[in-house]
Amino acid sequence: MTKFLSRESWQYRDLNANTPGLNFLSDALIELVEAGHPVVAGSADLQHSNGLARFAAHFPDRYIQFGISEQNMVTAAAGLATTGLVPFVATFASFLGLLCCEQIRMDVAYCAQPVRLIGHHTGISLGFYGTSHHATEDIASMRSIADLTVVSPADGPQLAAAIAASVDHDKPIYFRIGRGREPIVYAEDTAFVFGKAIAHCSGEELAIIACGLPLHPAIEAANKLNGEGRSIGVIDMPTVKPIDRDAILEAAGRARLLMTVEEHNVIGGLGAAVAEVLCDNGMGVKLVRHGIRDEFSLIAPPTHLYAHYKLDAAGIENTVRGIIG
Repeated sequence: MTKFLSRESWQYRDLNANTPGLNFLSDALIELVEAGHPVVAGSADLQHSNGLARFAAHFPDRYIQFGISEQNMVTAAAGLATTGLVPFVATFASFLGLLCCEQIRMDVAYCAQPVRLIGHHTGISLGFYGTSHHATEDIASMRSIADLTVVSPADGPQLAAAIAASVDHDKPIYFRIGRGREPIVYAEDTAFVFGKAIAHCSGEELAIIACGLPLHPAIEAANKLNGEGRSIGVIDMPTVKPIDRDAILEAAGRARLLMTVEEHNVIGGLGAAVAEVLCDNGMGVKLVRHGIRDEFSLIAPPTHLYAHYKLDAAGIENTVRGIIG
């Protein structure tokens, strides 16, 4: 049965409008081409939703419109990679990380092709488009595939930095990005290192480990709590695989409690990855996994859903208060 939140105060906004964050994707690819890298790009009829129309306008001979054939797009990208090209292909994360899982596993990862997979509009950011378009399982499916790097940037500048850093990365990468309206956290000249976390502040009561869109509200929540004299840390974990084990263990040694925050099912996602590190190293610190419980997410505008699942600043703040007492 389809489950909706209240329609009260819904305001429909064009999916393709006011998404400046997605310009970072095209601009980063344009810079790589201009620097001489053999980059090509493609999309499954979503070039206006993911911003690749901007890249296509600059380099029409390097852009492929695959139409609504996501699985074919991934397999074709693997073929292009065998010729020495570096393909960046993009579609909704719900299609790329789930529908195309077999093609990513066999044609890309198993064959060790340096394909860059851009899953955009992740989590519940396509709220009113329904459960079929929500991607709350893609981290779990993608990080279980051998030799596939999984990256979840918090904003456009971090995405651009990760794309620039990918030129020296010889393995396939799954980029998990939002819908282009994420608040800016990082400067445009920010550096990115695969497998390295970024500490925004340290805390002894509780350390928040977040990735993707929830990072910004997590920082807001921590700032408010710390302003009241609490001791809350925030760590950005943009590379979910390979995860920064040292950063997790350091936080576990400093804080009495850990809390992961993710726009994803709490099973198999960032929280599970952190729990694995703690378990492997015999760390007894308590971990709270905050995200979407094991359920199919509701249907509503994204802002309503973030509030409902306590993934906005107020929700994260109240969750932390409930944990630390």
